[in-house]
Amino acid sequence: MKAKNKNVIITGGTVGFGKALAEKFLSEGANISICSRNEQQLFDTQSELLSKFPNQIILVKKCDVSIEKDVKEFIAYSLDTFKTIHVLILNAGVYGPMGPIETVSLDEWRKSIDINLFGVLLPCRELIPHFKQNKYGKIIVLSGGGATNPMPNLSSYATAKAAVVRLVETLSKELLSYNVDINAIAPGAMSTRMMQQVIDAGPEIVGDEFFKKNQNWKQNGATSMELGTNLAVYLSTADSNGVTGKLISAQWDDWKNFGNHLNDLQNSDIYTIRRIVPEDRNKKWN
Repeated sequence: MKAKNKNVIITGGTVGFGKALAEKFLSEGANISICSRNEQQLFDTQSELLSKFPNQIILVKKCDVSIEKDVKEFIAYSLDTFKTIHVLILNAGVYGPMGPIETVSLDEWRKSIDINLFGVLLPCRELIPHFKQNKYGKIIVLSGGGATNPMPNLSSYATAKAAVVRLVETLSKELLSYNVDINAIAPGAMSTRMMQQVIDAGPEIVGDEFFKKNQNWKQNGATSMELGTNLAVYLSTADSNGVTGKLISAQWDDWKNFGNHLNDLQNSDIYTIRRIVPEDRNKKWN
């Protein structure tokens, strides 16, 4: 068991990929603490998981990750029971308002930023002092295609996800001397409620290209959640020690062999977001 006796916090752990993460880490021997804004879903998920993993600790607490008070209480509750946290997985996220930038609600746009960006920042702020004190920690942040590609008609989501990756890169430098690794992961296009939201919105709102992509994934097979959960487990173990500040694709990157390339990973901008100049595309403009 790769996560035996580890204590893992997972935000947004009741549905979709978050629930898959919860099950995966329990199957690998971990104890977990999950949060959600939906209290009934939390209790239902806790009951379901306890029936499968009766010998492990499964904590649940209602929490809106965009609200500082909620986050403080959730982290304090988890620490009070576990005493030590080994892994923090920041999965909670929303697409936010869909449509051209001039048509969407500014309040909804801000709320999406609060959930997708501050929902990463706030738990990190609360738990980093604990990780620093222990001289150990693993932080895994869900990012994805929103960070690396423009997403017309989903501007708030794309903006937040790009910001999250730069936050990960920045915190990796701050935490380097404390043996705390932080990475962002792109699990791929999975068949979740968010995919269905795009399909339900329709091409007039999200754009024809993105609508057709999601429709195709839904009909012909999306990325397996197992790829992303396996990557998260890898990043929670000693096998990934020293891999930090990276945006890693579960589907496309050879992350299982990162240990063979640790020097390159630590001393280059591989798997990071950077500015591209003409020379990078074999062009000379001067």
